[in-house]
Amino acid sequence: MKPLSPYLKALKAFESAARLGSFSEAGKELFVTSAAVGQLVKQLETQLGTPLFHRHQHGKTRLALTEPAKQALPDIQAGFARLGKGLDKLITTDDVLTVATSPAFASKWLLPRIHEFYQAHPNIDVRLDTNTKPLDFDRHGIDVAVRYGVGDWADLTATRLFDETVFAVCSPAFLAKYEPKTLADLARVPMIYDTSLALHPKFMTWEKWLAALEADVALPMGLQINNSAQVLQMAMDGHGVALARSALADDDIKSGRLVPLFDVRIPSLMSYYLLHRPTPAPKVEHFANWLCQIIAQSH
Repeated sequence: MKPLSPYLKALKAFESAARLGSFSEAGKELFVTSAAVGQLVKQLETQLGTPLFHRHQHGKTRLALTEPAKQALPDIQAGFARLGKGLDKLITTDDVLTVATSPAFASKWLLPRIHEFYQAHPNIDVRLDTNTKPLDFDRHGIDVAVRYGVGDWADLTATRLFDETVFAVCSPAFLAKYEPKTLADLARVPMIYDTSLALHPKFMTWEKWLAALEADVALPMGLQINNSAQVLQMAMDGHGVALARSALADDDIKSGRLVPLFDVRIPSLMSYYLLHRPTPAPKVEHFANWLCQIIAQSH
């Protein structure tokens, strides 16, 4: 295998031009002129003894990859991705903690309490990665995560955080206007449906919740939202009755923004879990201990 060092700069110019389809756009990304990109690519073609692009004077596509370049590009891009990952490891400092969590858990539970972690650990900065993508600790630089599920995450240590219940809620104004007093009343009032994890077999939908209560109610059509925090917000704004999970809704109930209905709570088959590598770094242990302590105090 040839040494890479003579080719690295030219390879990056080629990768950028191939991905963006333009020497000009590649130059903008690399902070050089389009002529400089073209020269680097030409230099690489000369060194390799093979053309990398078909160059056209007209048409939308001025640059088209040759067949060998098409075959090589994915490996070259993967190589730069691995270089970036290695660089991140070199410059990552122990005082930055990356926490991955869903947008709903971040806004409804974690963010209102995170200042307490800063007070206890002022030398650790928290970087929140709020998404519901599949977890890849190495690829996304994650130190610790909070996820909603049943505890089945391979190669990670999972600690259950909450015993959750699921119940119906609405705003005080909605309650006064529609007066839903029994489960049968759900058939005549505006409804809100949480679809954030609707495909998960253990996720508590309205249908499963009513089935657990052996209630035969023909639910009307309603607003469908794939974000649990926005589901609660729409309920607080008076747009309908929603199913709430205790971990996300308890603060809103205590404040009076939401009202629980029917005096019925069903245990959830899913829970929030704290996830980390089997051998956690000290900063992860600090966060885990703080999180478990806060939850224990609130229960």
